[in-house]
Amino acid sequence: MSIAPCRIFAAIPARMASTRFPGKPLAPILGKPMLHWVIEGVKKSTLVQHIFVATDHQEITNACAHISEVEVILTDSNIQSGTDRIYHALKHRCLPGDLIINVQGDEPLIQGETVDHLISLLLNNPRYLMATLANPLVKETDLFNQNIVKVLCNIRSEAIYFSRFPIPYSRMKPNNPFVSMRHLGIYAYWFHFLEEFCQLPPSPPETCESLEQLRALFAGIPILVGTTSATCLGVDHPEDISLVEQELKKRQQ
Repeated sequence: MSIAPCRIFAAIPARMASTRFPGKPLAPILGKPMLHWVIEGVKKSTLVQHIFVATDHQEITNACAHISEVEVILTDSNIQSGTDRIYHALKHRCLPGDLIINVQGDEPLIQGETVDHLISLLLNNPRYLMATLANPLVKETDLFNQNIVKVLCNIRSEAIYFSRFPIPYSRMKPNNPFVSMRHLGIYAYWFHFLEEFCQLPPSPPETCESLEQLRALFAGIPILVGTTSATCLGVDHPEDISLVEQELKKRQQ
């Protein structure tokens, strides 16, 4: 397939006032702020050309000041979703055909090959406006863990629904194969779609679930979901830090 050249941007939204974990982007993990681990993972991508941190706080700007090849952009603290924050940060820097990768600032285990996998997924399926990644659920406790976002897909690998709750649920029995997958906190979109997305009002499902990707599904826009075996462990609460540190130590062995 012939793909038109485009610029590829990675943007990391980082907000200090997290309801569940205030100051989360700067929480120390093995002696470094969590945001630094996210940036290091993204910098290992072979396809990303520009990296931005979109934040609402000067302290985060200061924490990133010494990191090379990363630009920090201050945005309004009233912006609620990471996708909206990225759009406001990049709206004067991007062209309609640019590809934007949104890596959430609480994904310290993100790896460059995972970012490249998602970029390739959208480049090779350009009729889609938005794509994301998921991996198989392996434990029943993960299905019921509200800190783990689940995604249910159709036969075309398009998202049907995302939820913090078990989906599908009503007839789920122990030891049945999992129907949904575990969603990773990473998205890809074409910039012209990002602009359209951020002009849409928050949808009722998005507000109920606190999941911004539901805005696209509510508007009838399909989201392509790629499957990956990459380890995903986002940080929602302070107690998640020790689990991330355990995984990072394994990688360093």
